[in-house]
Amino acid sequence: MRIGVFICHCGSNIAGTVDCAQVAKNATAFPDVAFATDTMYACSEPGQDAIVAAVKEHHLDGVVVASCTPRMHEPTFRRTVERAGLNRYMFEMANIREHVSWIGKDKEANTNKATELVRMAVEKLRRDAPLYTKKFDSVKKVLVIGGGVAGIQAALDCADAGIQVVMVERETSIGGKMAKLDKTFPTVDCSSCILGPKMVDVAQHPNIKLLAASEVTNVSGYVGNFTVSIKRRATYVDWSKCTGCGLCTEKCPSKKTPDKFNEFMGPTTAINIPFPQAIPKKAAINPDYCRKIKDGKCGVCAKVCPTGAINYEMQDEVITEQVGAIVAASGYDLMDWTVYGEYGAGRYPDVITSLQYERLLSAAGPTGGHIQRPSDGKEPKSVVFIQCVGSRDRSIGRPYCSGFCCMYTAKQAVLTKDHIPDSQSYVFYMDIRAPGKMYDEFTRRAMEEYGTEYIRGRVSCIQPNGRGQYLVRGVDTLMGKPVEVLADLVVLAVGVEGAKGAGKLAETLHISYDHYGFFMESHCKLRPVETNTAGVFLAGACQGAKDIPSSVAQGSGAAAKVIGLLSKPQLESDPQISVVDIKRCVGCGKCVDVCPFQAITKQSIRGEVKAQVIEAVCQGCGLCVATCPQGAIQLSHFTDNQILAEVNALCQC
Repeated sequence: MRIGVFICHCGSNIAGTVDCAQVAKNATAFPDVAFATDTMYACSEPGQDAIVAAVKEHHLDGVVVASCTPRMHEPTFRRTVERAGLNRYMFEMANIREHVSWIGKDKEANTNKATELVRMAVEKLRRDAPLYTKKFDSVKKVLVIGGGVAGIQAALDCADAGIQVVMVERETSIGGKMAKLDKTFPTVDCSSCILGPKMVDVAQHPNIKLLAASEVTNVSGYVGNFTVSIKRRATYVDWSKCTGCGLCTEKCPSKKTPDKFNEFMGPTTAINIPFPQAIPKKAAINPDYCRKIKDGKCGVCAKVCPTGAINYEMQDEVITEQVGAIVAASGYDLMDWTVYGEYGAGRYPDVITSLQYERLLSAAGPTGGHIQRPSDGKEPKSVVFIQCVGSRDRSIGRPYCSGFCCMYTAKQAVLTKDHIPDSQSYVFYMDIRAPGKMYDEFTRRAMEEYGTEYIRGRVSCIQPNGRGQYLVRGVDTLMGKPVEVLADLVVLAVGVEGAKGAGKLAETLHISYDHYGFFMESHCKLRPVETNTAGVFLAGACQGAKDIPSSVAQGSGAAAKVIGLLSKPQLESDPQISVVDIKRCVGCGKCVDVCPFQAITKQSIRGEVKAQVIEAVCQGCGLCVATCPQGAIQLSHFTDNQILAEVNALCQC
């Protein structure tokens, strides 16, 4: 075997603390190394061309590149050796930047360690064998989970590209959190006016199948060929007959049903349409409050419905869809702010969340757009906004910034002045974060044109003063003195976290999620919309806190990835998968139990139970290899012999 070794300087990133020329010289003494050199930038076009030329000139059978992280550059170099005529898996990479040059300044020690890592890569390459991909057909259909603005954008982009879309929304209408907003920053234009046309486009697009009041319960299969089970909840209304006339809502006697869409700021009826622009605009019954379903009495809605759409016997149904890719756009929820006892912990009726305040501001809200105190219906003259409630607070396990709270607080202060000209708004803040286009200008406008008083400091407590107002105590850190403000209404800018049930959905999709319920992307910079499960992509705030423009952009980004994936005539499988030695397999089934991708099944061979790997499903995680008590499973390209060769090479140094 003839091996070529290339040591990259990476400018001064590596060469600043590693003698790259000496590492290349040392590599010439390793077994089967026929050529070794150092180069300034191996990943650059001249650097790759030099590798191709060396392969041909020295008749190399394999290549080792010692540079930076394989996660970023291994695909690039694999394409390079393939261009030189070698199998792409006859390549190994040694990370001498993150593992060597960036963690120490002792040049001699770093040079020795870099030499050791190169020796390990050479020993593994000596035992590598060519691997070959297999091609398979894919289903030209995508599943979009979540009907918020990110999911809507992803669905429309995919549908416009000719891909069939199945959109699953947990609520009875799409729109997500944006549908609950009155206005949007920094332009202060109507949220529904922006979102409404896109929602209608989803309903009318011939390539989109909308499943509202539905949830994904199971996902199996692999990229290009997922089988998805979707539970469609019983709405007790036949939507094929319902015209959305609203007559049932008008006549329903159960008028004390909590209104989830209006953030429980007022009651609704047991049968309702969540908001006037709802898509689909169909009625649904809340069975927990319907007298007919609970007690067998009433039935008014069935009597008045002109189309006979009411069906009290409706049951949940399970729908199965075959899709080639999945976009998760499940959005976010507000964290449980009632952990803040100093803010009343939900006990004070006039201390509300920012999203509840949005519903008070909205003309379609419970008060018709008139700002009223929940306790007595009076118009507040003094409104205090408190920032960072559940953001940047390590004491409650929320160290991150929710990103858009500063901006929507400024917007709400502006709208408060528009609604109540003689009102005064106060904002307690830690720092103002307004990095977007026209964001800082908008915040200054709230201060200078609308007279909003910004007070830099934390609020220590909120207490009723016994005269219908609340005493808000805090500190002004700029002035260095305590502050007390009498407020008629207090609005909390509550931080965001992953949507409720996000963890369960992540496990169903076989993707990772963090402590806060946000889904984990494959790479925060280079693959922000991809996950470590091939064919599953992310869009919007399910991946992390972000505002509307960022969510829309990421929705389009996820759609672009889907279009790129499904536009190929056939997909290729990764050959780095587990392989079962049926002679050693005893059929214990432990590998089946631990496989997170359900890629291993049991088969019967001449009356004996053996494990079988479904090649297209296996993601090469190696969990089954570590679990098998008989050592009957090996991971291609990472076999025991290859790993032990690296260990032995290190021990010999």
